[in-house]
Amino acid sequence: MKPDEKGWLKEYLEFRQDLLKELTTESKKASHPEQSLYRVIQPTGLMYGQAVGSLEHPDSSQWNEKDRMKILLAESLISSSLLFYDKQIKNPAELSDVILKTLGSIGNFYNNIFPELATPTKTLFGRKKTPLELAEKILDKRVELTSELGDNFWVQFFHNSLLFLDIFIFGQWIHTNADKIVSDFFKYEREELRFSVVKVIAAAAHANKAVEFEERRLLDYFLVSAGLSNEKKKEAHAIFEKGIAIEEINLPTNNSWILKKYFLEMAILTIWADKRVEGSEQEFLQRMCVYLGFSNDDLENSMMAIEGFVLEHWEQLNALQNKQDYNQVSESFIKRMSAITSSNKNRLVKEVQDSKELMILLEKAKSKELTEEEKKKMQDLLMVVLKTIPTFVIISLPQRFLTLPMLLKILPSNFFSEVQ
Repeated sequence: MKPDEKGWLKEYLEFRQDLLKELTTESKKASHPEQSLYRVIQPTGLMYGQAVGSLEHPDSSQWNEKDRMKILLAESLISSSLLFYDKQIKNPAELSDVILKTLGSIGNFYNNIFPELATPTKTLFGRKKTPLELAEKILDKRVELTSELGDNFWVQFFHNSLLFLDIFIFGQWIHTNADKIVSDFFKYEREELRFSVVKVIAAAAHANKAVEFEERRLLDYFLVSAGLSNEKKKEAHAIFEKGIAIEEINLPTNNSWILKKYFLEMAILTIWADKRVEGSEQEFLQRMCVYLGFSNDDLENSMMAIEGFVLEHWEQLNALQNKQDYNQVSESFIKRMSAITSSNKNRLVKEVQDSKELMILLEKAKSKELTEEEKKKMQDLLMVVLKTIPTFVIISLPQRFLTLPMLLKILPSNFFSEVQ
């Protein structure tokens, strides 16, 4: 499969049909659909302007950054539609029908809300394009607008993270009748949400009363891709120079959990740009959580989600590669995870005791060295146990980082003596 050639979307959907079917099951929809969508999108890096998520396709090693971004965007848009679909899908034919309607919605959405991507619905010879053909062409165009400015994490984060807003607005769009009034509303929302991100960046950059060089560059990266009017760009620069109080941002959150999560994580990563989080910046994030209606636990979860994402993809995120930085992020992440496992100790003990396979391996480990295969099995089983903790249902755990020795370090002290 070659994502830069015609027909890539059809091939990819056929390859991913089992995953897409899984998104319609009751277990995937057990939590709020927005939390399920976050769980699907956050590990891919799309919220952070990256395309590092596992695509599990045999040809994926040959794809470039834009190929990966295009496929992740297509998958995220379709996932959003399926997770918010309120009827039970009973068979493959119904699933195909829902996906076909979603592809039609993707074409209508971009043609109406992104006039710069407008694509004819007919061929030169007057044949009406299928929803699949139209969606494929428009997704090609949308990703062409994203950045491929080297391997710098921060450039790509602030240049490409607006793709998340496509997914959010599309999730609202598919539940409306797309007349002109509705289209005008969503065009306005698109610009307002993008401008809200500028305000979040400005507020976070001023959190420690000094705008760092890295933070100043971030605004420039962002404005290149935001598509704001000249008037809005001038206003953005003025806000960035002067700063803005959290209360003045007036985030148009519409009580959306995932949108508020996105704004919070944009603020966290802006503060991370100079690789230091000072006391005043931590206080700013806590005040922002209060403003958004989030708790301190929500802030901890977002910090842990970002740290886990960075640790999992450290080799791919070149701009962050520094041993001291890695150790700092690693220690912070371990500390946060340890606090959660300690507060859920009784739950974890019971889960381990209920796993016969894990208990056998633990018993064997007391008297002899486990084989590499057994160690890997124990690691996998412990990850399953950890994912019974509600926090770890919402955020993705970095599996490459959480080796068996690391898992043993994160679990509460004397944990295994209580299991026996």
